[in-house]
Amino acid sequence: MPELNSTQAPATALAALPTAAPAPASTPTSTPRPHLPPGAIVCLSLAAFGSAMSLRINDALLPRLALEFAVSLGTAAQAISAFAIAYGVAQLMFGPLGDRFGKYRVIAWACAACAVTASLCGLANDFATLRLARALAGATAAAIVPLSMAWLGDVVAYEERQPVLARFLIGQISGVTAGVWAGGFAADHLSWRTPYFVLGALFALVFVALRLLNRRLPEAARAMQLSRGSPLRRMLSDFGHVLDKPWARVVLISVFLEGVFLYGPFAFIASHLHLAFGVSLSMAGSLVMLFGLGGLLYAAFAGRLVRGLGEVGLVRWGSALLTAALLVVGFAPAWQWSVPGCLVAGLGFYMLHNTLQMNATQMAPERRGAAVSAFASCFFLGQAAGVSLAGLAVESLGVPAAIGLGALGVLGVAMNFARLRSRQR
Repeated sequence: MPELNSTQAPATALAALPTAAPAPASTPTSTPRPHLPPGAIVCLSLAAFGSAMSLRINDALLPRLALEFAVSLGTAAQAISAFAIAYGVAQLMFGPLGDRFGKYRVIAWACAACAVTASLCGLANDFATLRLARALAGATAAAIVPLSMAWLGDVVAYEERQPVLARFLIGQISGVTAGVWAGGFAADHLSWRTPYFVLGALFALVFVALRLLNRRLPEAARAMQLSRGSPLRRMLSDFGHVLDKPWARVVLISVFLEGVFLYGPFAFIASHLHLAFGVSLSMAGSLVMLFGLGGLLYAAFAGRLVRGLGEVGLVRWGSALLTAALLVVGFAPAWQWSVPGCLVAGLGFYMLHNTLQMNATQMAPERRGAAVSAFASCFFLGQAAGVSLAGLAVESLGVPAAIGLGALGVLGVAMNFARLRSRQR
């Protein structure tokens, strides 16, 4: 359940993983960096919180939306896939926009747009309108996490960047878990519209804070934000350069399939716990929140895991844990099994995904921004395709079978990536 931009896994492991290339020469440790005003990074983390919460807000709301609009559970899931498709496609344009107009400024205005699109979701009178509003929400939220990470790379010295990124991404991980819980709580006790209006208010407050902070940024930070040249020409050149690399294609295909096999079935776990065991949607959302706790657990022990398992070992053991946990959640005879299941699934996912992310940062070091954007785009487009396919599987085979097929698919993708990575090394 992470947007993990959930492309983004806890940053505490990024520097610890073995890398395929040295740190880029553009980030020397001796380069002086500007002093940032208090709250500049905290507000970015709050924006990432809202972006991740918006991504996962519909997971536990699906049964309520299906009832409200008289559609099937699979059709209701289109509200998730519409967001993910727009999020993935929009990733490709925000990098050049951030370079041209200033990353911090673009993030601020993206939050303003998110406030509007979240409110439109809450005002929807039919499912078609909700689906369109969710697509707009995905397009506006896409700017926040990747541009925030790129801006931090601009203004934070390389040797100080890892703990800063870790603190920033805590907001995103917390947003993933809060989104699932808030959707479930609203489904049981409030109107389904309430969480969208809460999101709108949150984004509006963050927009105001970011605009005020942007005026207080030091001149050095402002100078590093701006660039010249055609954004479209630069974008096409950068992405073409990334796709020319064989290993980059392996990483991008792998993360796309990871999104397909994991996040398609995962979107239905809260609904499964509710329908199969009579668990309230708020309780189901709370149980799925443990997935995010598993991510924080990985962040806490990432150094030890990396040293003990290595890059290939992380992929193999992480995917094995993830697969086993999903099978437990899907086929266990009682809902209590989902407690360790969701926790272990989160741990296994971040072991796997963080390794893929690390490879993304190194697959084209001279075009790092475009490489990470392409990675994020493939991940979220995979999620969108996965939700649509899982919706068909749910209607024809049932939720447990859809979760089981997704678990086995993730295992196959991960083991193939580990085999290729081992051969490459």
